[in-house]
Amino acid sequence: MLLRHIPFLKTVFIYSFTAFGGPQGHMGMMVKTFVQKRKDLTEDELLEYNAFCQMLPGPSSTQTVMLIALKRGGISLALLTLLLWALPATIIMGAFSFFIHYIDTGVIKGSKLVPQNLFAYIQPMSVGFVFFAAAKMMQTSVKFIATASIMVGSLVATLFIHSPWVFPGLLVVSGIISNFSNNRIPTPQQKPKKINWNNLWLFVLLFIIAVILSLAAKNNNWAHAEIYHLFENFYRFGAIVFGGGQALLPYMLYQFVSRPAPHHVLEASQLLTGFGMVQAVPGPVFSICSFVGGMAMSQYGGMWQVLGCLVATLAVFLPSTLLLFFLFPIYENLKHHVIIYRALEGINAAIVGIIIASGIILFQSIAFDASLAFEWTHLLVVIITFCLLYFTKIPAPLIVVAWLLMGWAMH
Repeated sequence: MLLRHIPFLKTVFIYSFTAFGGPQGHMGMMVKTFVQKRKDLTEDELLEYNAFCQMLPGPSSTQTVMLIALKRGGISLALLTLLLWALPATIIMGAFSFFIHYIDTGVIKGSKLVPQNLFAYIQPMSVGFVFFAAAKMMQTSVKFIATASIMVGSLVATLFIHSPWVFPGLLVVSGIISNFSNNRIPTPQQKPKKINWNNLWLFVLLFIIAVILSLAAKNNNWAHAEIYHLFENFYRFGAIVFGGGQALLPYMLYQFVSRPAPHHVLEASQLLTGFGMVQAVPGPVFSICSFVGGMAMSQYGGMWQVLGCLVATLAVFLPSTLLLFFLFPIYENLKHHVIIYRALEGINAAIVGIIIASGIILFQSIAFDASLAFEWTHLLVVIITFCLLYFTKIPAPLIVVAWLLMGWAMH
């Protein structure tokens, strides 16, 4: 049965090498790749999937891609999609942990670790993808004064409230506001989706086992106890972190840098170097966990460092995957109720506002150089990228490659 999905899996694999810019940038490429080119789903469905994933902990862009696969071919295809989507980025970041460990960090620091010339235009290009996604989604999701107001309110709130909780909060408030209209009713309810409670029980059981093993390793001084702590740490991150990969930084800073020995396993400069590198790597921002896991186990040798990369990556993606498979059928059943149906209109409008705000924030972070002079070149890259996506049929991967080559040639 999976043979007929090979073209889809091939597209996911190519997408995993070209999806820059974090969750917001990924949305623009999803529209281009899975909606416009392949027509795996509609823009409304993509918006709905993204809105649902924003309400869950874990990597929202990863969960969105998995839902596209789930619609096409069920759980087996969704798991294969997760593997193909996350594998390139996690391998790159895991290898980067070896690079940091074996190179004298007193000589090579911070930005020197990243080939800035090659990636010079990738960040502004990603902003162009963000605004493209927002423009396309606005066409279908912002049609009335009420939805336009929700979009603007979400945009302003995202710009000025710096908390990962602002995202689920905005979605809830927007859904409540859009329910004040009595005009829209859902289509007749389809046959209810079957709920697999095993995913929830497995999620809880693994959480309990991770905590027990971590405590036992600590209290009994097990050899290489850090590997058990690592699984518990990253499983917990995957279960409670809202707001995407950027929200991981303060959690990891406290867990691996700020605490005293033996929990102090990274320097702040190492963590920030890895976090800078992951911005230049395509794929999920959560691949930073592969780097941190490798660094945490690097003192024990190469094999343990590889194991650290694998354990951290598996642990952080596992809880969000189990929650996704458990909660999505429940959501599918509930969305046909009139309250949920009306709420989706407000939620979709809020997502558009959040995406626009994210684009503004991302551009602000790169708009000025070291001397605080405005980077007009970056603004030009944003505009050109947006126009190429919106007005031409040039494939997104070619646009990415073109800006990579431009960066390499111009610097």
